[in-house]
Amino acid sequence: MSDEATPKTPRLFGGLSLSFIPPAAGDGPAPATSASPANGAGDSVEARVAIVGSGPAGLTAAIYSARANLQPIVIGGVAGGGQLMITSEVENYPGFPDGVGGPELMGLFRKQAERFGARIVDAEVDRVDLSGRPFRLWAAGVEYRAQAVIVATGAEALWLGIESETRLRGRGVSACATCDGFFFRDKEIAVVGGGDSALEEALFLTRFASKVHLIHRRDAFRGSKIMQARAAAHPKVQLHLNRTVEEVLGEEHVEGVRLGRTDVPGEETLPIDGLFVAIGHRPNVAIFREWLESDEKGYLATEGVTTASSIEGVFIAGDVDDHRYRQAVTAAGEGCRAAIDVERWLEAQEANERTETAEAAAPTVR
Repeated sequence: MSDEATPKTPRLFGGLSLSFIPPAAGDGPAPATSASPANGAGDSVEARVAIVGSGPAGLTAAIYSARANLQPIVIGGVAGGGQLMITSEVENYPGFPDGVGGPELMGLFRKQAERFGARIVDAEVDRVDLSGRPFRLWAAGVEYRAQAVIVATGAEALWLGIESETRLRGRGVSACATCDGFFFRDKEIAVVGGGDSALEEALFLTRFASKVHLIHRRDAFRGSKIMQARAAAHPKVQLHLNRTVEEVLGEEHVEGVRLGRTDVPGEETLPIDGLFVAIGHRPNVAIFREWLESDEKGYLATEGVTTASSIEGVFIAGDVDDHRYRQAVTAAGEGCRAAIDVERWLEAQEANERTETAEAAAPTVR
C-alpha cells in the first residue's frame, strides 16, 4: 500500500476540558457555549492579526503577538491543539523534566495566549481572500478582516485507505495509541509505519500489549537512530520489514491482518487484536493552495530566512511548512518567529503610511 492516503480525524482533547468560543461579530469572542447558530453573511470582525491554527505554532504566535499589543484573533478549528492532542507523553519539550501530556501542554499554551488578550475562536476557516489588505477569512458564516495573517494550520495524519480499515475503525483499528492503548492490555497488536511517530507509538503500546508488531513497507525505518534502537531492543516489539497491510481481518472486530511482501512474492497472515496506523502526515493547505506557493511535497514555502510567504503580509509557521523536523518545540519556535516578523512588518507598514499622510498634508512650497 502507498503511504498516500486519506487524512485521519484525531480523537479530541484526551480528557482535557477546554472552553469553546463560537465566532462572534463583535470586538471580542462571545461567551463560551456548546453551540450557537452561525452569524449572518453581513457580519465581520476586524483584527490587526489573524492566526489560522491553534497548535504549538499558532498559540505561540498568539502569545507573542498579544504581548506586542497586536490584538490577534486565533481561528483555531473545531479540534484545536494540533497533533499534540493525540500525543500521550511529551518528554522532550523544555521546561518539563518529568514530561507532560500533550493535551495538558496545549491547554497551558491556550491559557497563556488568552491571558495576554488573544481572542480564540473554535471554528474552521473555509475560505480566504488574500488578494489585498485587509485580508479576508470566513469561518462559520463570519468574515474576519486582518492587516496581517499567520498561517499555522499544521499537518494531519493519514490512513491506509483500505475498505477493511474503514469498516473496523473503533473496533480494533485506531489512529491514537494514547486514546485506545488501554483497551489492548495483554493483547497482541500491530503498528504500521516507518517514522518516529510509528516507533514512538509502538514503544508506548508496550505498556499495555503483550506484543507489538511493527510493520513497515521498506527494508529500513525512517525514524531517528535512537528510536530505531529502542524499538529493536524492546522484548515486546517484533519488526516486520518489507511488509504492507493489504487487509484488516475480522467481521465485528480486528482478528488479524493480511500482509503483502515487497521483497519477494507472497502473503502472510498475522493474528492480532488491534491495528494502529502511523504512516505520515499531509499539510493542511487546501484553502491556501490557490494563493500561496508550496514546495514539491505540498508544504507551504517561505521566503528567505523569514516566515514571510509569497504574499506580503502573510506569514507561515509550524508543520504546514516543516516536513523535516515536525516537533512541538520547532513549531513553537516558528510561531515566535512569525509573530516577530508580523510585528516588524506591521510597524514598517504603519510608519510608511504615517509618512505618506504627513507628506500629503504638508503645504506645497512654490
